[in-house]
Amino acid sequence: MTPRLWILAASLFLAASLVVGALVGPVHIGLVDALQSAAARIPFLHVRTPLSPADEAILWDIRIPRVVLGALVGAMLATAGASYQGVFRNPLADPYLLGVAAGAGLGATLAVVYLRSIDFQNALPPAAFVGGAVAVVAAYAIGRSAGTGSGGATLVLAGVTVAAFFTAVQTFVQQQHSDTIQEVYSWILGRLPSSGWRDVVILLPYVVVALAGILLHRRLLDVLSVGDEEATSLGVNVGRVRLAVVLCATVGTAAAVAVSGLIGFVGIIVPHAIRLVAGPSYRLLLPLSILVGGGFLVLADVIARTALSPAELPIGVVTAFFGAPFFAVVLRTSRRMAA
Repeated sequence: MTPRLWILAASLFLAASLVVGALVGPVHIGLVDALQSAAARIPFLHVRTPLSPADEAILWDIRIPRVVLGALVGAMLATAGASYQGVFRNPLADPYLLGVAAGAGLGATLAVVYLRSIDFQNALPPAAFVGGAVAVVAAYAIGRSAGTGSGGATLVLAGVTVAAFFTAVQTFVQQQHSDTIQEVYSWILGRLPSSGWRDVVILLPYVVVALAGILLHRRLLDVLSVGDEEATSLGVNVGRVRLAVVLCATVGTAAAVAVSGLIGFVGIIVPHAIRLVAGPSYRLLLPLSILVGGGFLVLADVIARTALSPAELPIGVVTAFFGAPFFAVVLRTSRRMAA
């Protein structure tokens, strides 16, 4: 298939996922009724909505914002995973590689523990974002202090170090305040809030800027795939490209984690599935990761909120259910290719 056909197929997949996410739920809303409701919101068409006020509120104030939020988070995590795999030339790299998850988890834990006297739900997203950002800044500072600049292996090791330290601090805080464990782990397992358009408005600017920055470097990521020395000989400033891509991916990931919690495996499943069917070129891989990643997480959220209805599974459990076996396959494939 040509790149245009791949983009068209991925766009149709995302559109179908959005429709399924908007219509599936305890309250039945038909596709035709939903389309008429959408047309009624367009000025000058003079179309009446067939939905009751309660169904209108369910569709436009709960389901559609949640679906849009899921698409944004999925697109960001999948693209961040693909870009990390490109700049570090590591097929197992994921969006949380540089300590974003550990930092965000610590920030969320501190918000739950020390802000319980106020509305900590509103303080939790900014606290998680700040925690993730601080962790990545610390990882980058440690990497530079090693004397090898922002080299890929050094940054990865620095990220592991920072993640271990932040996780230890988080565990200590939780042990001192065991009554908050349920709130902390409900966030860590990942969820898409049904709080209307507020989270979408918060996340959208970060995702747009981050994805735009990553897409601007998609051709250079193809050059980096041949190795740092070869890319440098071709006139590419490897350090600058790596820093720019890592910065965009990390800022977007931190923002996504702040509103959705820790949703694992999206950055592993989606890029590798695309590579299997469409090839490894980042000029096509990154746009497809945006579309397929968004659709994948929306469908995962549909499973999360319907599998045990009226109860709701954490979405991180659903992605881990599919991601863990996929990760094993990727690991086995990578070992076979290395041999």
